[in-house]
Amino acid sequence: MELLDLARLQFALTTGVHWLFVILTLGLVPIVAVMHTSAVRARDPDTRAARERMTRFWGQLYVINYALGIATGLVMEFQFGLNWSGLSKFTGNVFGAPLALETLIAFFAESTFLGMWIFGWGRLRPWAHASMIWLVTLTAYASAYWVLVANGYMQAPTGHVIRDGVAYLTDFAALLTNPSALVALGHVMAAALLTGGLFVAGISAHHLLRGRGEFRGPLRSGVLVAAVASLAVYVAGALQYPLLATTQPMKLGMLSGGAGVAQAQRAMEAAHGPGDYIPPHWTVWGQYVMLWLGYVLGLVALFAVIIAFRDGLARRRSVAVLVTLLAALPAGEFAGGIAFGEAGPHRLPIYAAVALLMAAALIYGDRLTRPLHRLLIFAIPLPFLASVGGWVLRETGRQPWIVYGELTTAQALSPGVGYGTMLTSLLSFALVLGALAVTDWTLIIRYARRGPHAAHLGQPAQTRPTF
Repeated sequence: MELLDLARLQFALTTGVHWLFVILTLGLVPIVAVMHTSAVRARDPDTRAARERMTRFWGQLYVINYALGIATGLVMEFQFGLNWSGLSKFTGNVFGAPLALETLIAFFAESTFLGMWIFGWGRLRPWAHASMIWLVTLTAYASAYWVLVANGYMQAPTGHVIRDGVAYLTDFAALLTNPSALVALGHVMAAALLTGGLFVAGISAHHLLRGRGEFRGPLRSGVLVAAVASLAVYVAGALQYPLLATTQPMKLGMLSGGAGVAQAQRAMEAAHGPGDYIPPHWTVWGQYVMLWLGYVLGLVALFAVIIAFRDGLARRRSVAVLVTLLAALPAGEFAGGIAFGEAGPHRLPIYAAVALLMAAALIYGDRLTRPLHRLLIFAIPLPFLASVGGWVLRETGRQPWIVYGELTTAQALSPGVGYGTMLTSLLSFALVLGALAVTDWTLIIRYARRGPHAAHLGQPAQTRPTF
């Protein structure tokens, strides 16, 4: 393994592990915000107390993941200067500002609002306190936007000129509205909500199997969020393929097969000189993992909605028929994707079969409840695997470019970094990040099993609200 490969592996490790924290943070925080708002709006004291317990329970899991996730992200910023000084020198004038804004938002604004929410129980007025978690949500997604602005520039450079081998920003609006960033942001937001929804549904299913009926509401909320998000993931993902035809034809040719790769290779050689511009062949497996798991999770979420809400639907037969027929439309697309690798073939018979299965699930839902709960528990890690597949596809699919068509990864590598230094830092990061990931999920599992009554977050304070 060469020095460049070690540097790429190190950045892939740090970015990939950090992303597993981020996707749960983005997916869980709006659900917690909705729960807190629901608790504040409740007029009945018992209902408010029950909803506050749930808010503290899910909020505690969110805080655990957030705190350890921040630690995994610290090393990423330093790598731009340590391992990839060529990238910093070439693009620092362009995407330095988005990265700086992301740091300000994530490490200052978001953390400040989260601290006020954590320590504001019993100290802030209820509506002011609930607004803090909504501000955390807003800044979390704003932070994701700025990261994807920088990444979108690397995927499809825009709004700049190159003078003396250095990129200079000329159109800030073009940078902010780069389609490669905006479409990816929609995809990431939807994937995060799918992850958060299934996380809530899976943990709720664990408690329902143990007879804790208070988790019936969170399970319904989780599967409903996951079902809606699965549709958004499907749409946002599909929108990215036409975009690749103009921004990264090599990646699209590799994914599509046929003569597209050879045509893109000839075009690259004509524009940039002789060389191998074909990404690693295993990149396509990222697409397979992302698509197949996405189809499976979408199908599971839609069937789970039918089963979880069957009692209410059974009392309104016309509504039940309408919901079943509508839910079968995307479910049929997902089933076709699982069976044939794409949603197109045999659409009508697949739709009819899925609609009949959903009707059966609605009728015989009592028998399917416990198997569904076990399935939802098993599904908790699957969105994380799907998102890693999508990340591999997006990042390695543009190789050998780090800034597509402008700067290769070999040119971006810092000069003078020794092989031993790179290997040592890689092993050190692997050890530290592995320990953080294990600690995160150990704590999440421990506190998730204990339930709301054991949550430490938001214990009543002695002081009365003064704001």
